[in-house]
Amino acid sequence: MQRAPEQSLQPPVPMQNEIERNVFSVADGDDVIGTLAVVRLDNGDTLPDIARHFGLGINAISAANPGVDVWVPEPGKEIILPLSFILPDAPRKGIVINLATMRLFRFKEDSKGQVVSTYPVGVGTAERPTPTGKMRVERKTALPTWYVPASIAEDHKKKGDLLPAKVPPGPENPLGERALYLSKAGYLIHGTNKPASIGLKATNGCLRLYPENVMTLYEETPVNTPVLIVSQPYLVGERDGVVYLEAHAPLENSGAQELEKVTAKLRKLEKKYGRNLDWKKIGKVQAEARGVPVPIMVFGAGNAKDSVKTVNVERPLRIFGAPEVPELRLDAWYVLAANVGHEIEARRLAAIINHQGPPIPARVLPQGSNSYHVIAGPFDNVGVAKEAVRRLKLDLELNGILIDPVKKI
Repeated sequence: MQRAPEQSLQPPVPMQNEIERNVFSVADGDDVIGTLAVVRLDNGDTLPDIARHFGLGINAISAANPGVDVWVPEPGKEIILPLSFILPDAPRKGIVINLATMRLFRFKEDSKGQVVSTYPVGVGTAERPTPTGKMRVERKTALPTWYVPASIAEDHKKKGDLLPAKVPPGPENPLGERALYLSKAGYLIHGTNKPASIGLKATNGCLRLYPENVMTLYEETPVNTPVLIVSQPYLVGERDGVVYLEAHAPLENSGAQELEKVTAKLRKLEKKYGRNLDWKKIGKVQAEARGVPVPIMVFGAGNAKDSVKTVNVERPLRIFGAPEVPELRLDAWYVLAANVGHEIEARRLAAIINHQGPPIPARVLPQGSNSYHVIAGPFDNVGVAKEAVRRLKLDLELNGILIDPVKKI
């Protein structure tokens, strides 16, 4: 199994049932929060489901586990949960969003000091990127209506998908159940009906959160809260006197400039501490870009500070938010999404369909040697089944075929 740099991981401590994933205390002088964890996958798990359960985006869990199949990972495989984060290099107040890490940080104070809540986000595409800069929460809305921008309506029209002028609250609304409108016109922090897109460059410029996360953020964020959006792929931080580096794949056309910035910062830290940093390790961390904080100071052989603490987390019996496929029914409509020659490919396609938003239930039905049907359904009526055919074509370029209910004799 490939993980974060092997020489940087301590053996996991004994199994524990839970691990903190969203709310952390920030000690004075520290920039690193959280703990890396290891979990063992079970049959039928997907990385998007594990990511959501543990408060991660698909970008983070994929980068930390290169080579692991996103949709059909091997049962029994241990994977890294990158639940340790270096805070962005920015004032710690209000909301700070790092586009490069696809992570939101909400800073606040309590009786014991500073606390940060952190959530994964989906961000804008290369064609419609999320803007950086200072903003504020201008207003908030529960159960928002989506007023479709003309540019988005035009894009869908070109695909043969005619959108209405507005979409009321409900499962078809891409804003989800809560929205925070930013002072920069047209940009929101909101929920989603496509949870598997969290941790992807998949929006039209807005920032989307898991439904459960946006509910919490909505409640804890008053109007006029400052919002700062940055893009920092290379993060440097300290914890307990140790310097860490966390590297992510930079966004378009920013890699060289960001490397220069972080190199200059690391040189200053060398002078500050009067000791060398491990530049060979630094180069490896930057090249691998696995999104895991790694200690980069030069230590003597066997020094525990040269490695990252990990904990073993027990896989829960139920993965929060994982799609559940209803049992087969003879009286229902179905859609033959595809006929696939390899079981793994069929299971992968079924998993992708299951994670569409809104959900489309799908399963694999073996048809004999080297033949597997990927079936979507059950659907209660032909109208819902035809809508599934339309969405499979629009979103996945699949030519679905309607399957009528079995007629009673």
